[in-house]
Amino acid sequence: MKIEKTLHSRIDKINFNHISSFGNHFSDHMFCSEFRNGEWKNSMIKPFGNIWISPISLVFHYGQAVFEGMKAYKDKNEEVFLFRPKENFKRINKSAIRLEMPTIPESIFMNGLKKLIDIDRDWIPKNYGQSLYIRPFLIAIDDGVLSAKPSNDYLFMIISTPADSYYYKDSLKIKIEEKYSRSASGGVGFTKASGNYASSFYPTKLAKEEGFDQVLWTDSSTHTLIEESGTMNVFFWLKNKLITPQANENILSGITCNSILSLAKKEGIDVQERDLRVSEIIDGLKNGVLKEAFGCGTAVVVNYFKTISYQGTDFSLPDLPEKKRISLRLKKNLLDIQHNLSEDPFGWRFRLKKFST
Repeated sequence: MKIEKTLHSRIDKINFNHISSFGNHFSDHMFCSEFRNGEWKNSMIKPFGNIWISPISLVFHYGQAVFEGMKAYKDKNEEVFLFRPKENFKRINKSAIRLEMPTIPESIFMNGLKKLIDIDRDWIPKNYGQSLYIRPFLIAIDDGVLSAKPSNDYLFMIISTPADSYYYKDSLKIKIEEKYSRSASGGVGFTKASGNYASSFYPTKLAKEEGFDQVLWTDSSTHTLIEESGTMNVFFWLKNKLITPQANENILSGITCNSILSLAKKEGIDVQERDLRVSEIIDGLKNGVLKEAFGCGTAVVVNYFKTISYQGTDFSLPDLPEKKRISLRLKKNLLDIQHNLSEDPFGWRFRLKKFST
């Protein structure tokens, strides 16, 4: 792997005690690897900057683009840890296969990731709850013929940005969506395809114009089954059970979601992964047996809901003190593992050793 280090770090441009917003500052370096003529080549780390690709690169026209979201953390001794990186490696390849893109070899993904984060380890914030958000992505760059077909050439990259919290609010006002859908049966909803997110922007904008923070997606066929909220998996504390829609071809298998499920089961919480009807949620809100609802994901970690709206009626969830929120307890348990403040009985934490320079 070729490594070219920057001569002018930008790290003094960011205040790590007050990271203004998500994705505004990017670390000094990025990793790149090309797939050309049927093989991976030209792997390198170089200073973060613009890339040049042709305007007829097929990513612009036919949407072959997938990505991942993952994080690196520091503990109190400034040791660096990645969180379940092999799960991200598996998932980006699962997405790539569905979009007829080449899979990324584990050696390229993991070695590029580890070396990049080691070089930019000073960009990892030290405070509890902060992290370095890492964005691996794969795009089609074939610039030969403007034709509706899979690309021949691809570019895999990894970039990173220091992160506080994705959302600016502690609690969210959510609208149950009944017209638009984020995915459909037989589609790519289970992947992290870029187009999944592009198609969600318009209905989310409409919801925000009505005063909501996000939408609660429902199935495209009947709009009676809960799927996700915004870019998050969702959980509901209903009748003393923690329920989440089971990952399927429409719902992303979230690594944070899976981690929360494991933590909840370890606590002895009654966990259910199953179809969850909108009617169950509304009945639970009306009858006072739905005590808490929250979304989770790599960027946001956990965000609980204060209001769920359905067909023009707003239903408020109980205003629980923080110490009684199951969402925040599970979030803390997860962060404690990620920051090396507690035991890791699951083997999720990956210590990133310092490489020799």
